[in-house]
Amino acid sequence: MEELFKCPVCESNSLSIALSAKDYFFTQETFQITKCNSCGFLFTNPRPNSTELNRYYQTDEYLSHATTKKTVLSILYSFLRNVSIKRKYSLISKIKFKGKILDIGCGTGEVLNYFNKKGWETLGIEPAENPRNFAVSKYGLSVFDESHLDNLQTASFDIITMWHVLEHVSDLNERITQVKRILKNDGTLIVAVPNSKSWDARHYKKFWAAWDLPRHLYHFSTISMTNFMNKRSLSIEKIYPMKFDSYYVSILSEKYQSGKTNCIKSVLNGFRSNLSAKNHSGDYSSLIFQVKKQNI
Repeated sequence: MEELFKCPVCESNSLSIALSAKDYFFTQETFQITKCNSCGFLFTNPRPNSTELNRYYQTDEYLSHATTKKTVLSILYSFLRNVSIKRKYSLISKIKFKGKILDIGCGTGEVLNYFNKKGWETLGIEPAENPRNFAVSKYGLSVFDESHLDNLQTASFDIITMWHVLEHVSDLNERITQVKRILKNDGTLIVAVPNSKSWDARHYKKFWAAWDLPRHLYHFSTISMTNFMNKRSLSIEKIYPMKFDSYYVSILSEKYQSGKTNCIKSVLNGFRSNLSAKNHSGDYSSLIFQVKKQNI
């Protein structure tokens, strides 16, 4: 385990424990979430180092890396992913109709495959070997390990996406530095993350599935994402909701809390979360941030 003594966003050393929760998904180990008392950022601390962290992904139940459909939940995940892919394409095509796109953390490559079919020049980064090989063999995509980021040409991508990836990255500042270097000056960065200020996060508390400890190292909100991007000369242009996430997260959270699946209650809570966000805060279960470079 490694412990951080400074906030990854503002570097303050004024820290406190915000929450303790289990890895309900896999190991049942308990982890802590630390809060920065200066900027409010939440992060898993202490946390497994980069070598130790790999074992927390070594399960067939980790659906974003799965290559076969085995359970009702995995079938639901696959269905929602297919719907989500079309929405992602619609969002990005309004920013740039066609161009060169990099998907960091592309998993088994379904998003890139869709863009490839639409005439985009595509490239993927995926640290896990099995989904990376699947994307290459199944779809014929160009997908590489994370180390390949340093080999990419400066200012070469119109769009860079990280769909539920930034919360997994060991070194936030290194990753954003890499992204800024390879993004065109007029390019767009798309970042999707769970929202720790959502209704479902507040409702389920330590059982909220999107804490996903220890795989999620950072726990963003609109404020903390804005602070993080601004400190690195990036600006958030627009924020979009990911409304389906509240239902999927509620299904898992309900199971973690009660020990069994309750689809009716989960759907109701997913709806309540979206309704709360729509009527009051804008704090949907997950948010998509559209980001540009500053002062270009």
